[in-house]
Formats: sequence, structure tokens, C-alpha cells
Amino acid sequence: MSPDDVEVTTVVAADPATAFAAFTDDVDVWWAHRPRAFRSSLQPRGQMRFEGGEGGALVEIWDEAAGRRQELGRILTWKPGDRLVFEWRPKLFGPSERTEVDVRFEPVAGGTRVTLVHRGWESIPAGHKVRHDHEGEAFRSMMGLLWADLLVALGAHLKSESRRRES
Repeated sequence: MSPDDVEVTTVVAADPATAFAAFTDDVDVWWAHRPRAFRSSLQPRGQMRFEGGEGGALVEIWDEAAGRRQELGRILTWKPGDRLVFEWRPKLFGPSERTEVDVRFEPVAGGTRVTLVHRGWESIPAGHKVRHDHEGEAFRSMMGLLWADLLVALGAHLKSESRRRES
């Protein structure tokens, strides 16, 4: 791991296939919990969606009919119930700037361990707007807290869906 890599882990109360499906199919639900500063643009939040599996893309859509959408990154690995790797290239990134999010789903007692590593930050220069004036440990902590909050939202979503199905 690079010194700029961010790694967070949580355990969710679902099997790996269900956790993977919630992460990918319901990204717009749990991703809605991200702070405004970490949205892909300054415009109102669009709908997030993974499209096309491996080789496809993670996109944010504001008005599909008018073509108002942004590709946030290509899907590099798509192994349902096991692993998802996608590029992360928000609008603020230049053409050669990209990071990568690697998510693993591992069965454990009581559910699935979801481990997320966001790497490639060494390609994003110090002072870049996406760093929000943070560098080094402060930047890693900020990004770790962001991803941890999102994984908690994923776990809460899975719990809510489980309760809904039981009633």
C-alpha cells in the first residue's frame, strides 16, 4: 500500500452476494449520505449508478434525456459477491488524474466483511481542490472518515431492507 492509500472495513449483516448487490445496485441510496463537499460537482445531487458490469462505468445522472450525466470512472473488476474495482475520477480531476476504489466482500460470522481501499492519491498533487486543503495524515483521515460514513450507510441500508423483507 502507498502511504496515501485509505482503507476502511466494516461488517454488514448480509451474505457477500447481497452486500455486493446493495453496494452496486443501490449505490444511489447509500451514497446519498455523502457530504455536499464530496459530491462529484457543485450542482444538485444526481442519480448514481453502476452501468454495464466490468468495462462499464460508475455515472452520475442529472437529466438522462438531455444527456446531463458524468462518468465518474470505469469499472475495472466486477466479481459479484467477491470484488469490485472502479476508477474514481470526479469532475475536478484532470485527464491524467485518477484514483481507484477496490472493494472486497468476505464472508464472516454474522455477515460480510466489506473492505474498501481507495488508492492512487499519489497521482493527485498537493493543493488539489479535491484534497480540501488537507495533506498527509489529515487527508487520509478525512477520506477514511468519508468512506467509513458511507459504509455505515450501506450497512444501515442493508438492515433496513432486511426488516422490510421480514415484514
